[in-house]
Amino acid sequence: MDMIFNIKGNVLIAELFGELDHHAAGQVRTDIDQAMEAYGTANLVFDFSKITFMDSSGIGVILGRYRKLEPEGGKVAIASCSLTVRNILNMAGIFSIIDYFDTAEEAIAYLTGKEE
Repeated sequence: MDMIFNIKGNVLIAELFGELDHHAAGQVRTDIDQAMEAYGTANLVFDFSKITFMDSSGIGVILGRYRKLEPEGGKVAIASCSLTVRNILNMAGIFSIIDYFDTAEEAIAYLTGKEE
């Protein structure tokens, strides 16, 4: 799986490409954790606009990052899911604890307090 990281203030934006499944989950988890530590970011946006498939391992990656950041005052947001991925996350109850945004830009604005 490919990922592109961008930084906006104290927000790491992780744009993921392809399938977030049990084959990719471990590397995604490690790469995100290392990037957050290296850049000193407190908040995380998952940009899922290019995700074509997700299984329970992908849900575990999201929940793991939430559990890691939340006690330290950090936040996680999810942006730009396909309808299929959004339905999977909704059925798993993810949106009861993590906010969803139509675009990564909206998520960044929310996390940096620059909403219009």
